[in-house]
Amino acid sequence: MAEELVLDTAIRDWVLIPLSVVMVLIGVLRYFVSKLMRSPAASPSPDPKLVREGQVVIRARNLRTNSQFIPAKAFKARKVYYTSEENGLLHVPKEDAQKAQAAMFSDPNMAMDMMKKNLSMIVPQTLTFAWVNFFFSGFVAAKIPFPLTQRFRGMLQNGIDLSTVDVSYVSSRSWYFLNLFGLRGLFSLILGEENATDDAQKMMQMGGGFGFNPTMSLGAEKDSLDIIQHDWALPKMERHAEDVLKKLVKK
Repeated sequence: MAEELVLDTAIRDWVLIPLSVVMVLIGVLRYFVSKLMRSPAASPSPDPKLVREGQVVIRARNLRTNSQFIPAKAFKARKVYYTSEENGLLHVPKEDAQKAQAAMFSDPNMAMDMMKKNLSMIVPQTLTFAWVNFFFSGFVAAKIPFPLTQRFRGMLQNGIDLSTVDVSYVSSRSWYFLNLFGLRGLFSLILGEENATDDAQKMMQMGGGFGFNPTMSLGAEKDSLDIIQHDWALPKMERHAEDVLKKLVKK
């Protein structure tokens, strides 16, 4: 049977609260440091080719989303107009795709900005985790006010090797990870919705976040439009309207 623990108030005052406050302050400080490290954004006129390709993607997506509202013949004509291998708007030759990808990875400014973003996330997290692991390792810092299953033990009791402790208790190291990935709402209030730091999202973007690639978007939209099956909704709407009228007449 799981043991019930009585948490000392000193753990709350010297572990739980300081750890939470430090995590918030580090998140705010990291945002301002990354803002200072960011390269000054030049505002040249947008590339007409990129704008045109972006508009083509939006129009093709609208066609795919609303395909059921036009007849099959009209949809097929528009589909050929976008996906034709000869002169379709979404067709990208392999040579152009390779050139676009090479240009994207060879841009030194983009690579430098990506490296700065990764450093602004990795360095503070590494130092903070070392600080937490050195000073607060082994503490039972808090208790969840509702019961949990055994599957949550590895997530909530990182650093505590006691199977007799109830799963609802949270170790100091697990509290660090909960703050690391769960403070987006608080950062949204402090920094604004657009400026909120989201470590989970940044981790998913690491290694492949080189910005928007219109060539890949064209190819992906072309594949999506190729596999879609047209299903005209007008006959169904007529039958539905007929059923509704019959019900109204019976009443």
